[in-house]
Amino acid sequence: MKKYQAIISFEMDEEFMSFVPPHRTYINYLLNKGIIDSYAVSMETQNSWITINANNKKEVKEYLEKSPLIKYWNYEIVELFVYDSQSTRLPAVQLN
Repeated sequence: MKKYQAIISFEMDEEFMSFVPPHRTYINYLLNKGIIDSYAVSMETQNSWITINANNKKEVKEYLEKSPLIKYWNYEIVELFVYDSQSTRLPAVQLN
């Protein structure tokens, strides 16, 4: 399985916020299944970044298109060569 970064820009209107609760339910579902590794949103820039585990870009697109917010999104999907984070590392050993 490969890792992909979905780079999303969005524009909000009056209806946007009504779709946030079902969108978060869907994102939490994908996080719990291990399909999404990380999810970040900036309201300041109206951008979002989602790191997704999938076999190919088509599969990533299928996940994204199931979001209730899809009609607000413009996105790009890129395959990641390196993905490293604090949360993917082993905990530091502490001697008693």
